[in-house]
Amino acid sequence: MYLVLEDAVKIFPARGGSGEVMAVDHVSIEIEKGELVTLLGPSGCGKTTTLRLIAGFEFPTSGTIRLDGKVINEEPPHKRNMSMVFQSYAIFPHLSVFENTAYGLKVQRLPGAETRERVARALELVELTGLENRAPNQLSGGQQQRVALARALVMEPKVLLMDEPLSNLDAKLREQMRTEIRRIQKRLGITSVYVTHDQVEAMTLSDRIVIMNEGRVEQVGPPTEIYRQPQTRFVADFIGRANFVAATVQERHAGHLVLSALGTVMTIPIPDNYFVEDVAVTLVIRPEMVDIDSPEAHVEGIVRRATYLGNVIEYDVEVAGELLSLVEDDPRHHTIHPEGKPVRVRFLEDCLYVLPKT
Repeated sequence: MYLVLEDAVKIFPARGGSGEVMAVDHVSIEIEKGELVTLLGPSGCGKTTTLRLIAGFEFPTSGTIRLDGKVINEEPPHKRNMSMVFQSYAIFPHLSVFENTAYGLKVQRLPGAETRERVARALELVELTGLENRAPNQLSGGQQQRVALARALVMEPKVLLMDEPLSNLDAKLREQMRTEIRRIQKRLGITSVYVTHDQVEAMTLSDRIVIMNEGRVEQVGPPTEIYRQPQTRFVADFIGRANFVAATVQERHAGHLVLSALGTVMTIPIPDNYFVEDVAVTLVIRPEMVDIDSPEAHVEGIVRRATYLGNVIEYDVEVAGELLSLVEDDPRHHTIHPEGKPVRVRFLEDCLYVLPKT
């Protein structure tokens, strides 16, 4: 592996000098060369501190950080050959686009011709060619973020680090910049670590996602695995939306379980079948993993809320005393089921997932 955190711990003194706070709790992550890995979690989960450990802005209390086989625990930031893109852009207001982009190269005292060539390449990558002489206050927020990205890329780092770089942009610009960051990262094949609390960013950008909670790693995997096969209730609840339904294992077979839940019986495929019969479990049902008014319905329910959002219709449907959040996105359905209407619900069994009861 190219970038490795092995049992990394970071402890800070608590405010007031009484006690300690473990911000990073024995975190181990392995990142391949050319991979984009996102650290995702709620505020205070330790993702930014983990990024700062990688960057060298903080040093681990214990554990090991290796880059390309070399231990870099004590290396200062400027010797790690990494570049950081910050949430606040951190571009100099008194320098032009060219001067901002070239700043790190000038600190390294590179020859003028090489500096101009590398700046031109970086600005072309972020599609800012022709704006070299603009001042930051003459740029949009999206353009300023592109300057910050160009300034990081021009250094040709081994690892590109990004700390919530899109959080100050509006929704449409965030979507555009997500696409641009992924395009540039794949074109360059640069190893990247991205921090965000936005699950859409993580799902869009990442080769793999590291879900963090209270300083620990909850799960690591590609977006499809994180969404479809969450290993804990926290992961299932944090990524997307989910209904958690009490169920009981009726039968256990190789590769699937027969469950009783919501007054019906369902057969759920499960790759790691370690559950036993008659044990209580939690059935995870994503809102979109249903068919409403299906002739092959499992259960009947009553609509308690209906919200039309254009591309989807969201429902709260009461089934066997449980209120389920469901989504209908079939464009062939032109009617909205009103509140109080009985509906038939079929669960897409091959899309459901089972967790131990918590």
